[in-house]
Formats: sequence, structure tokens, C-alpha cells
Amino acid sequence: MSGVAQGGRDDSEVKALLPEDAAVRLQSLQLAQGRATLVLDAGGLDAAARAQLERTVRLALAGSVEEVRIAMTADKAAAAAPVPTGPRILAVGSGKGGVGKSTLSANLAVALARMGRRVGLVDADIYGPSQARLLGTEGQRATAHDGKLVPVESAWGVPALSMAHLSAAGQAIAWRGPKISGALLQLVDAHWDGAEVLVIDLPPGTGDVQLTMLQRCKPAGAVIVSTPQDLALIDAARAVELFAKGGVPVLGVVENMAGYACPHCGETSDPFGCGGAESAAADMGVPFLGRIPLDIAIRREGDAGTPTAAGTGPRADAFAALARQVAAWLDETA
Repeated sequence: MSGVAQGGRDDSEVKALLPEDAAVRLQSLQLAQGRATLVLDAGGLDAAARAQLERTVRLALAGSVEEVRIAMTADKAAAAAPVPTGPRILAVGSGKGGVGKSTLSANLAVALARMGRRVGLVDADIYGPSQARLLGTEGQRATAHDGKLVPVESAWGVPALSMAHLSAAGQAIAWRGPKISGALLQLVDAHWDGAEVLVIDLPPGTGDVQLTMLQRCKPAGAVIVSTPQDLALIDAARAVELFAKGGVPVLGVVENMAGYACPHCGETSDPFGCGGAESAAADMGVPFLGRIPLDIAIRREGDAGTPTAAGTGPRADAFAALARQVAAWLDETA
């Protein structure tokens, strides 16, 4: 069904606004509530050319829609190239639930994809999967080929696998440890063809899934997510210790839900405290990777399946800054 943009334009009229060099690369266009979401084929383009293509599209649609979101597919030739060792695994963990780890994982993966990285995303929270909602792939079912699962494509250039792609909506997963571990291995050992990085959104804690990840999947590195308050930092320290014992380098700690800007007066407050994760990272001898603000727009966009990192503005910039640090670490340790 065609969407309608600002001023009553439908998707065919918005497509007509694109210059020829952008139109030939358009793979899909969706319009909803004044927002245009485009997927462009970036095959054969280097980073500078991708950036220029994005600027061209935004300029062409300025004034015709309220917001433009752009996802670019990876270079098809590069994606088809064999990756003998498979994708490098980047675990995103926390010792505690409720710190926004899944939202951060999804946005980190999208931000890396926008940089031209070939990224896959595994939702390893078997009991409480959320990545299908965050990436807008709810209702889609994963298929299998040659005995392995085939990831579900999202509109953001990030294929993903989650129990939500394998079970009925709302179905309770009541499995014991060995079955949970087996499910994780199936999600990881899927057809991640061409992916160079596999972001794994771990469940909270230090249980069976984490141990299976350390022993069987051998992550290249881990990112730890915490909020600023003391209770979360205590659990974050446990997560750092677990990865250290498993011989997995910790890239650093991210302080999530850090600082709330009042939409009415603009004053910033810190309902969960400020700076705790940075201090804790220093105490543990691991890098501090930055702060992600407490902003209701991030929650709304996640619930709508339109990741904040796919847009523009200060919120998207925070995820982009995190992705640049992760990408630099991956390059340095390749």
C-alpha cells in the first residue's frame, strides 16, 4: 500500500523527486507519518561516495517530507566474497536487566551498517527476545537452507535472527539450560553470508547463554552496557570479570540512559546519576565508550521498529560515535 508524505504526496511522487543517479539505486521506499524510509544499493561505492549519495537524497527530499531515513546495503560483490573464518563476534552484555542493552545492540548494529560494515545481529535473549520489534521485523519467519537458519532481512541493512522469528508471538519459552544453549548455537551458526561482524545481544546475567558464548563461539570482544546508578555498576563489574576470565577483550563500558533533557525548558537532569559508568570503567581498567541519553524518542522509535541510529540528529550521533570506536577497535585487532 502506498504511503503519503507531507503535503499529500504519495511514494511515487516522492520517488520522482530523486535525481537519476539516486533513483537507479533505490531498492525500497516507505512513507509513514511524514517520514520517508529509503533503502539504497551502495554496491561499488566507497565511504565518500556513499556519503555524497546520502546528501543528494536528503537535499532532493528536503521540504517534501518531515524526516528522511536512509539505509544502504553493503557492496554486493564484497558480500559475496568468501569469509573463511566467518564473522567476528561482538558480544553486548550487562550483568543486570533493564539497562537498555537490546536497544543499544540494535542501534549499534545499524550505525555500523551505515558506515558500510556488513553486520548481522543475533538476539540471544531466548526467554525475552526483542530484536524483531526493534528492527521492525515482527511477524516475519526465519527459513532454513542446508540445515542452517537463514537470517531475516530488515529495512536497515542488518539481517537478524531471534526466537521471535522462530516462535509464535507471545509464546512462552520454557526451556532448560542445554536446550537454550543449543538454540543459541543455531542462531550463531546460520547463513551469515558475507557478514564481517556479528553483534550478539546477550541476556542479562552470567548464566548458561553467556558461558556457551564464551566456550563455543569465541567472541572477538565485548561491549558492556550499564546505567549510572550503583546497583547497575556492581553487576556491570561482574560482566567485565566474566569476559576477562573467558579471555575475551572488553572494548569498554557504555553509560546508557545518561542525562534527561526536559522537552519544555531544556534543562538537563540526571535521574539515574551521572558519570558512574565512566568512573567504574576507570576502576576496572577498561575504556569508557561514551554516553547515550535518556530520551523518550529512542524508546518510541524502538517500539516502532525504526532505530534511532538510522536517522539524524544528536541521538543518532551518539550511536554513530559509539560505532566509530567499535569499528576502529575491530580494524586495529583484525
